[in-house]
Amino acid sequence: MVKTPDEIALMRISGKLLASVFSMLDTIELAGMTTMQVNDLVDRFITDDLDARPASKGQYGFKYVLNCSINHVVCHGVPSTKEVIQDGDIINLDITLEKNGYIADSSKTYVVGDASPAARRIVRIAQAAMWKGIEQVRPGATLGDIGFAISNHAKKNGCSVVRDYCGHGIGREMHEEPQVLNYGKRGTGLKLREGMVFTIEPMLNLGSRFVSTEDDGWTVVTRDRKLSAQFEHTVAVTQTGVEVLTLRPDEIERVT
Repeated sequence: MVKTPDEIALMRISGKLLASVFSMLDTIELAGMTTMQVNDLVDRFITDDLDARPASKGQYGFKYVLNCSINHVVCHGVPSTKEVIQDGDIINLDITLEKNGYIADSSKTYVVGDASPAARRIVRIAQAAMWKGIEQVRPGATLGDIGFAISNHAKKNGCSVVRDYCGHGIGREMHEEPQVLNYGKRGTGLKLREGMVFTIEPMLNLGSRFVSTEDDGWTVVTRDRKLSAQFEHTVAVTQTGVEVLTLRPDEIERVT
């Protein structure tokens, strides 16, 4: 659960490489691409350009390097040669990367073209909720502080928090202890210590929080088919606060 400074240094490398994957995706016109084309693009970039390993590929029997979750898909969307990203969609791309034996995990919801005000709104609120959670991270704080900050922001903005999935510890394994819930009570739960590394990844819905899993056994959708958005970063608890290991260049101003 608690990583050594040397381990965190290695995770920092993985996180920086993963951030560069999203920087690459930021330059791509997603509209008109199939989700499989995006998957293959990321696969080549991680493997060939970064000399790293797509950690999701083969994990739990999953065949692909990313999850691509469009509109009412909450998480775990499966790449397909038939699913074409449309102008006006929102799509969450959830990607993991392993380098030197350590894994980083991050996701971003992209607004594709001329999306509706409602779509832009849920993306904006989900991103802000993630940062509200990250801002709680420091030695002596609790996991409940993180969950409360996320759910409180969602509630104030009329959105619901998916409770079926949550953040998690991460390191040599993709999923380690502890579970990092996106709801909770302040001052409750595990107390944070310097060296802990975990993900914060709220999934917010415009409608109800309830979800269902499709027949493929992976794809999770909102039951009411209303929009959902997610953001995720891998963070480390430092002596004085938090380091976002997967921080992207366009986010630096958020932590300075």
